[in-house]
Amino acid sequence: MSSSPKKVVLAYSGGLDTSVILRWLQDAHDAEVVTFTADLGQGEDIEPARAKAESLGIKQIFIEDLREEFTRDYVFPMFR
Repeated sequence: MSSSPKKVVLAYSGGLDTSVILRWLQDAHDAEVVTFTADLGQGEDIEPARAKAESLGIKQIFIEDLREEFTRDYVFPMFR
């Protein structure tokens, strides 16, 4: 393994699966993990994902509201 730190961007939901993967990347690969969470209008509060990432020691947390783009670019075209 290289001695330089690795940086990984993880599509992060805050759920069990991505939280386990996040910790595995940190522990097994000594990776600096950056999380990205997209609000696609799924009806769930996104802030718990931020809190969980913070509790796992993540320094860079990105949460984007992509509802408009998702609807325009993917949902509406399905009905055309």
